[in-house]
Amino acid sequence: MPWPRTDAFLPSRTLAVRHAPSTTPGAPGAVFIHGLGGSSLNWTDLMAAMQSDVDGYAIDLGGFGQSPPPRDGDMTPAGHAAGVAEFIVDELGGAPVHILGNSLGGAVALQLAARRPDLARSLTLISPALPSVYATKSNAHLPVIAMPGVGERLVEKYLTVPAEQRVRGTVDVCFGDPERVPEQRTAEALEEAEARDHLPYAADAFLRSLRGLLRTYVDRGPQRPWKLAGRVQCPTLVVYGRQDPLVDSRAAHRVTKHFRHANVVVLPASGHVAQMEHPDLVYDAWARFCRG
Repeated sequence: MPWPRTDAFLPSRTLAVRHAPSTTPGAPGAVFIHGLGGSSLNWTDLMAAMQSDVDGYAIDLGGFGQSPPPRDGDMTPAGHAAGVAEFIVDELGGAPVHILGNSLGGAVALQLAARRPDLARSLTLISPALPSVYATKSNAHLPVIAMPGVGERLVEKYLTVPAEQRVRGTVDVCFGDPERVPEQRTAEALEEAEARDHLPYAADAFLRSLRGLLRTYVDRGPQRPWKLAGRVQCPTLVVYGRQDPLVDSRAAHRVTKHFRHANVVVLPASGHVAQMEHPDLVYDAWARFCRG
């Protein structure tokens, strides 16, 4: 079953959060950040694997899962990161936590660790959505979806597709082997997709977050993602999947050039969501490079 969900009422937003209490008294906190179109449900199994090591909190970013959009409307990676930082300070007391992010969540996690190093005990990025020279056939359509007017029509049309078909399509794209998805996880994703279908802001949140992410890809200023990587001070783990059709694992070579304290793991039989497909392997890598 998914971890229990509660709402955190913050000055700038309300965030839905799932909590996996640590089985070890006094364990440090950990915050888990999902990808574009995902939710806190994407971390269920990895949170279970890490329960003896951390007090885990998986966040629904503003506009995703069960979280309403942020009140300032900022759904850029930096805007989402500001919301997560607010949660760590207001709800967790501001002590440094382990930060884990997947895809868009990886871009958000990087913003958080670079801009608020005081809040980052370690940083784990799983198939992070960072600027890359490697385009794939499965992500080449994203700039088209991001076009004003075009994106609204395409997303609205997509949302008319039956939820079961949408969930199956997401699984087929994100997993190296879709057969690895437990039936229970598919059922949970379907239930959440159906619950979100009536939300008037669902399409807008997706498009705002996508457009904000893609703007970081063409940023040439001092806050561009790979420049921020050099400001990260904590131990860093970056995990790629060799079978990932969305983030090319060849981007791994840039990691050690830009992060000060980085280790890279490439999983040969994994797709875009290694924390769901191989939570045991992700946990082993995290325990080796970040737990201490």
